[in-house]
Amino acid sequence: MGVTRTPTSLSQGSQTRGGIGESTLRPDGTLKVTGEFAYSSDMWHEDMLWGFTLRSPHAHAEIRSVDTSEAWKQAGVYAVLTYDDLPTEVKNYGLEIQDTPVLAHGRVRHHGEPVALVAADHPETARRAAAKIVVDYAPLPVVHDEASATAEDAPLLHPGRDDHHASHVPHPNIVHRQPIVRGDAEAARARADVIVSGEYEVGMQDQAFLGPESGLAVPAEDGGVDLYIATQWLHSDLRQIAPVLGLPEDKVRMTLSGVGGAFGGREDLSMQIHACLLALRTGKPVKIVYNRFESFFGHVHRHPAKLWYEHGATRDGRITHMKCRIVLDGGAYASASPAVVGNASSLSVGPYVIDDVDIEAIALYTNNPPCGAMRGFGAVQACFAYEAQMDKLAAELGMDAVEFRQLNAMSQGTVMPTGQEVDSPAPVAEILRRVKSMPLPPERQWESAEGTGAVAGTGIDVRALPGGLSNTTHGEGVVRGVGYAVGIKNVGFSEGFDDYSTARVRLEVVGGKPVAMVHTAMAEVGQGGVTVHAQIARTELGVTDVTIHPADTQVGSAGSTSASRQTYVTGGAVKNTCELVREKVLEIGRAKFGTYHPAWATAELLLEGGKVVTDGGEVLAPLTDVLEDQAVDIESEWRHRPTEPFDLRTGQGFGHVQYSFAAHRAVVEVDTELGLVKVVELACAQDVGKALNPQSVIGQIQGGTTQGLGLAVMEEIVVGEDGKVRNPSFTDYLIPTILDTPTIPVDVLELADEHAPYGLRGVGEAPTLSSTPAVLSAIRAATGLALNRVPVRPEHLTGT
Repeated sequence: MGVTRTPTSLSQGSQTRGGIGESTLRPDGTLKVTGEFAYSSDMWHEDMLWGFTLRSPHAHAEIRSVDTSEAWKQAGVYAVLTYDDLPTEVKNYGLEIQDTPVLAHGRVRHHGEPVALVAADHPETARRAAAKIVVDYAPLPVVHDEASATAEDAPLLHPGRDDHHASHVPHPNIVHRQPIVRGDAEAARARADVIVSGEYEVGMQDQAFLGPESGLAVPAEDGGVDLYIATQWLHSDLRQIAPVLGLPEDKVRMTLSGVGGAFGGREDLSMQIHACLLALRTGKPVKIVYNRFESFFGHVHRHPAKLWYEHGATRDGRITHMKCRIVLDGGAYASASPAVVGNASSLSVGPYVIDDVDIEAIALYTNNPPCGAMRGFGAVQACFAYEAQMDKLAAELGMDAVEFRQLNAMSQGTVMPTGQEVDSPAPVAEILRRVKSMPLPPERQWESAEGTGAVAGTGIDVRALPGGLSNTTHGEGVVRGVGYAVGIKNVGFSEGFDDYSTARVRLEVVGGKPVAMVHTAMAEVGQGGVTVHAQIARTELGVTDVTIHPADTQVGSAGSTSASRQTYVTGGAVKNTCELVREKVLEIGRAKFGTYHPAWATAELLLEGGKVVTDGGEVLAPLTDVLEDQAVDIESEWRHRPTEPFDLRTGQGFGHVQYSFAAHRAVVEVDTELGLVKVVELACAQDVGKALNPQSVIGQIQGGTTQGLGLAVMEEIVVGEDGKVRNPSFTDYLIPTILDTPTIPVDVLELADEHAPYGLRGVGEAPTLSSTPAVLSAIRAATGLALNRVPVRPEHLTGT
């Protein structure tokens, strides 16, 4: 008996040989595009059961009783679990604050909250049994915004809080508050010749990963459980799962299964504990796979936000000061809200030199869906607002919007509002220059087109127009706009978090050749980490054959695949461990051959082409002769330089280890009569420090850009004032398809960060920031409308 179709180790084939700086092929790429890759939802066990979750239909309600008797009568049902069946006193979990119930008890705090579990011999049987569970709810007043959350008589969503943020927040329904005060904003305001302000709003965006939440829990003979799971942080899951199960961590063995995207949405637990509970209760393997509807309730989303900003400037275009207040809706449970507040506040100034600031950011507890990690969190919301402000200031001063930004752009040595000096390249003015200098796409490109998409006899290709193949216009009422934006994002975990990763590297001779094996717990979620790790091993160990061991908890933590950190941190761990292996190999070589050649003792030695060579290229010995039947096997941790928490009163502190920057130019065409938008081009310039795999870097930038486009004009989870989700499906929640995705030319800079491995800079999030405000800037330029909210809807453009 064994798990079948579970992804196995990814061996690098003959076509994927190459070190850092080369665009080697992904070992999982062909399998994914041909449909052969095994995702977690494909797993199968010969006698497995299916799990199903009963969820709350209310956003806020008292649970008076739960009757499972009819569910138990359903043939094929093996287990029905409620809160009362949880095996230990640990009944909550959470990334930072353990406030999320495994199953609701006493009351539900959001629409879709898990209430009961069923295991049955067929997924439809489990669903039908769950429908027979009778829950007596008594609806309670819904907390849905800041006013209802902080009202004098507001229901307290987590009374008796004792978490480490509880003592400094002004209201129990505020998860965390972070002010940042630097300089004298009031005095600077008095020097301003112009002052602009605005209120902005960002809707709730979903990660919209294509692989739904899924996993398979298999009970083990030792009383433990083996969990095969699609996640993005194995050891964080483990830390939260084991106490609820009442098991030591070594009896909860986790293996990463095929992950179909994450973008932050898998940083919190979904079905992990539920599957394990059902497996341990029934003694049988249990598989849970969410459908798309359930997936919208099964993970956190991007925090919707309301932001108020004020900037001032002198007539010569220098920004005098900035004030802002950022209110993030964290929903029912804390998730990553404290970190989102930290990012929103510390990056709220944008990539600009502003010495005098007064900043406040808070995250609320409400009865809306829980919100947490999503690509660029905190920084995305702030970037939308401060970039709109830059356009306003430039217009008020009669200046070119790009030149105004360049005049105030930060650079290496700039001091952030947190007091932290930016100590690596910050080419903000340069990436703006580069993106502006790219050729513009031709005007009225829908004309003179023939072939597929062309309307017969007109020479009009409707695919190039707003509305596309709906054939809503042939160019009448269509106007073009061009807009710019630039953003700043932190890389890695911040504010004093012990951000480290672990790598195990083994080098030995197999089949007469030196072969390396890299073992980490890094979650490959589609970002290309398995490709880069092999490239690093080839570069550092001078071998061509590298095997990537499946990610699991049998090796130390790699941290999360988020915060643009994995190539930096786990890549750094792989590099560091390879260096240790190399030193051990050289030590063995010196012992064996040191007396035969003086270079073993005097020269700088390298591993290249399967040999030990001097830095002058002289070959001293093949690795096969050095190692023979001996394997070098080392596991080690690697950390980037430490950060520190922001002061809770002033916001001062060395909070971030690295910053990344991207600039966009958006070209849009807008049908002003119907309110339809065609994004024609989203050009990007970004500094990546060092492109370890240039093709993957371009892919990351284009993917992030597209996700920002989605937030600009399409993507929003609509939540009513009753806290209920209105559009939990890809029918009503729209994401960009290839037809919506414009040309995305990318200009990559490589300005090394001396503090980072190979000088690299985290790539994945920065383009998600600036693409959204660039699109909005372009739509404003086309229409003359203020547009202070994303996503933009047709009615915002037509006024209907």
